[in-house]
Amino acid sequence: MPGYEIIDNKEKNALIRLFDKDNGILFAHGYDKIRKKYHVRDFEKKLSNYFKTKYCLVVSSGTAAIKVALKAIGVKAGDEIITQAFNFVATVEAIIDTGAKPIICSVDDNLNLDIQDLKKKINKKTKAIIPVHMLGQSAEIEKILKFAKKKNIFVIEDNCEAVGAKYKKKYLGTIADIGILSFDFGKNITTGEGGAILTNNQKFHKIAHEYHDHGHRNKKNLPRGRDIRSRVGFNYRMTEMQAVIGKEQLKKLNFIIQQNKKRYEILENLLSLKFQYRKQIAKSTPIFDTFILFTNKVKLKKKILNILFKNKVGTKNLPDAIKWHCAYFWNHALDQKQLRNSFITKSYLANSIAIPILISKKINIYKKIAKEILSICE
Repeated sequence: MPGYEIIDNKEKNALIRLFDKDNGILFAHGYDKIRKKYHVRDFEKKLSNYFKTKYCLVVSSGTAAIKVALKAIGVKAGDEIITQAFNFVATVEAIIDTGAKPIICSVDDNLNLDIQDLKKKINKKTKAIIPVHMLGQSAEIEKILKFAKKKNIFVIEDNCEAVGAKYKKKYLGTIADIGILSFDFGKNITTGEGGAILTNNQKFHKIAHEYHDHGHRNKKNLPRGRDIRSRVGFNYRMTEMQAVIGKEQLKKLNFIIQQNKKRYEILENLLSLKFQYRKQIAKSTPIFDTFILFTNKVKLKKKILNILFKNKVGTKNLPDAIKWHCAYFWNHALDQKQLRNSFITKSYLANSIAIPILISKKINIYKKIAKEILSICE
């Protein structure tokens, strides 16, 4: 369930307070004498407390968060970064934008990064691995980290699509060297656009903080106009408007996941009788935002899609936006070898239907959908 479904007067009133009580300062830096609060910095503290990390930096988007994270670990031109073929194009774009080369790894039959294929892709140029916790569920993060540690390779968790999910009671995005979140309008909490970088590594946080803000060191004893810098940076800052909305959305995250689970379990309990479906890995807790079933029967797939659209639920990414979520289709960004590396994943995704979980749809709608799908299987 995307967070936009429960935007209400709490977010609206937070924006009004920003204008009425905080003098309408929309910029996250400076203007100390006329502002009352730094909402971006406050949002970062609340995210750190919620996800239990030492450091958090919020930025302008999840895509920006990936790029800033790559910069923080020292990625440079000529490095290779391994990520998976079931993904969103932003991850590959961020890698390319640093001058590094994306190396595409297959996913397994549960749509997580394939560990065995990962092992084949490692070489001396490999700087980092970016597993992606796609559509609300954890990758095999423990196995990936264990392998990466042996090879002395960084791991960045792309957790844009599973904000609030856990593995062994730890939040995804907090387990590897760096984790990134997205708050765009389709995510389970939203600031419209926006993202965050989570880490327990002080050095990575320092570099990220400087890089996202034109290299500013933000020395406390210096006004911003006379601040010093130690690196070239860029502008990936979040605004105060995004931050006040984010703080209200964060309060709703537990409720969102609880509501997702109720609807998800209806589909799981009924459709598991007839279909193979995507299961969460052991010791993980997803955010239950999609239920993915598998079928290679073309006519049956078409009938299922008709049911989903008739009930105004539709699908999420699979199959409606597969060309944006499978590297096989990214010939504008990848060479032929990487496109071929994506072929197995394309085959898995072609047989997948992702049913979105929406709080705007009552639980009975999901019962109705499940029963209608079962009825066409008889």
